[in-house]
Amino acid sequence: MEIRKSEVKDLDILMDIFSQAREFMALQGNPHQWGDGYPKKELIEADIKSGCSYVCTEGEKILGTFYFRVGSDPSYGKIYDGAWMNEEPYGVVHRVATGSHKKGVASFCLNWCFKQFGNIRIDTHKDNIPMQGMLEKNGFKKCGTIILDENGDTRIAFQKTK
Repeated sequence: MEIRKSEVKDLDILMDIFSQAREFMALQGNPHQWGDGYPKKELIEADIKSGCSYVCTEGEKILGTFYFRVGSDPSYGKIYDGAWMNEEPYGVVHRVATGSHKKGVASFCLNWCFKQFGNIRIDTHKDNIPMQGMLEKNGFKKCGTIILDENGDTRIAFQKTK
């Protein structure tokens, strides 16, 4: 598997992967995290244009996608019921989604991010048990709860640092 920046020509494939991810989450008891059609095509297009959208590929096939950038995230400014592992500069990962084709894609993506920058923060919905398990399996520690700036929803916050 390899990681590359997403391109606008990938947009329809990425939207299909997000659709598959929403279906998987609903089947796993998490219908609310992305239940309203999140993320919208306009957001993913903006991610691509900002240079922060990536795809995981095998040959020509796109297996998964994610958002990654180094820099602070407004939603991570305050953490409740816990604390971040450190206050050093960090990378953020959002919108991790994989198709139903191959196991280990999300882990590969997160490990790639960690190789780029050794201090990563990420969050997930309380009902996203598969994602929580995958994060813990990959060395991320549960740090507390954050509130998303865009809609006020709460998320479980995780961090991994060298």
